[in-house]
Amino acid sequence: MRDALEAAHRGYGESTVIGVAAAGQTIETKPFQLVTGRVWKGTAFGGWKSRQDVPKLVNKVLLGELPLANFLTHSFEGLDKVNDLVHTMHEGACLRGVVNINPLENALNAEDIRVVSTVKSQ
Repeated sequence: MRDALEAAHRGYGESTVIGVAAAGQTIETKPFQLVTGRVWKGTAFGGWKSRQDVPKLVNKVLLGELPLANFLTHSFEGLDKVNDLVHTMHEGACLRGVVNINPLENALNAEDIRVVSTVKSQ
């Protein structure tokens, strides 16, 4: 992370830390790197705000504009498979997975869900 900041152009360069570091980790740098005009920023979730943006995403899914199935690489049947999914993700073999805890009852389709809130345009 420090190398990324130091590689940014002096005067107007910007370095963005994405995601979350391990617990207890620190970053050390020289103040000179910042007072010469470099910018160091951080972001999680791409800068999205849950309260405002999740309803927009839900609407996109319901309208078929965001095909979630394209992002799911693994599916596990039954609650007893949760650990299998976690293990698969930790191995790096899975982008995103879903555990269907009760595959025989209450299957939901996007058509069955009704949007109860209106998303305000900004």
